Amino acid sequence: MNIDALRDLAMAGVQWEIGDVPVGMRTTMPKPSAPRSATVVPPVAPVSPDAAASVARSATDCAALICAIGKFNHPLCMTAGCTVLPHMGTGKLMIVTDVPGADDDTSGRVLSGAAGDMMDKMLNAIGLARDRVSIVPLVFWHTPGGRTPTDEELNLARPFVDRFIELARPDVILTLGTLAASRMAGRTLPQDHGVATSAFGATVIPIYHPNFLLLKPTAKRDVWDVLQRVEKMLKTAEK
Repeated sequence: MNIDALRDLAMAGVQWEIGDVPVGMRTTMPKPSAPRSATVVPPVAPVSPDAAASVARSATDCAALICAIGKFNHPLCMTAGCTVLPHMGTGKLMIVTDVPGADDDTSGRVLSGAAGDMMDKMLNAIGLARDRVSIVPLVFWHTPGGRTPTDEELNLARPFVDRFIELARPDVILTLGTLAASRMAGRTLPQDHGVATSAFGATVIPIYHPNFLLLKPTAKRDVWDVLQRVEKMLKTAEK
C-alpha cells in the first residue's frame, strides 16, 4: 500500500466503531509529489537463508530470538533506518503483519503510526491491549521505497518468523493483509477473509490490514465479525 497516500489522510479522529466514516480528510487534494526514480527501489539480492535458519534454531526463547534478529546482517539493513523487532505479548494471540512501513522504520516499533492506532482500537474492542498480543512482521526491515519484498528477502526472514511462532506458541494467529494471508495461510483476500486454517499448532485467520480499513471504513464490519469469533476462541482456550 502506498504510504504517501495514507499520510494524506488525516485519520486521527477515526474511532473503532462499525458506523465510523473517515473524518478530518482534506477538502483539497495536495499537489502530487514528483515520481520516485526507479533506482531508489532496487530489489536487494540476499544471501542464502541457511545462516538465518541456523541462527533462528539456536534461540531457545523469544527474548534470545529477538536479540538475534536485531544482530542479523540482512541485506535490507543497508537501506532501512532500523530493524523493526517482533513484539512479545503475554497472551495467546499473535498477529503476523506484512512489512514495516515508513512509520515503523522511523520508530523501530512494529505496527506504529495510523495503522498501529487502528490496530490498538481493534484489540481494545475485544478487551485486549498490545502488551498481551505478540506481533511479528514478515520481514524486519523497511524495503527501499516501500516496495513489496522479493521472495528471496521473505525467505531469508522466514526462519525467524517461524521460530517466533514456535517459541511463543499462540492459540490464534491473525494475519494482516494479502501478503501475510498468502505466505502464512495460503489464503487470498478478500475471498478468504475470516476463513480459519490450522497451521503452526494454532488457528490462523486472515483479515484486512488496518491500512485498508483506514481507506475503506465500511470493511470494519467484516473485521468486527472475525474479532468477535477470536474473542470467544481465546476465552475458550483459557478455560
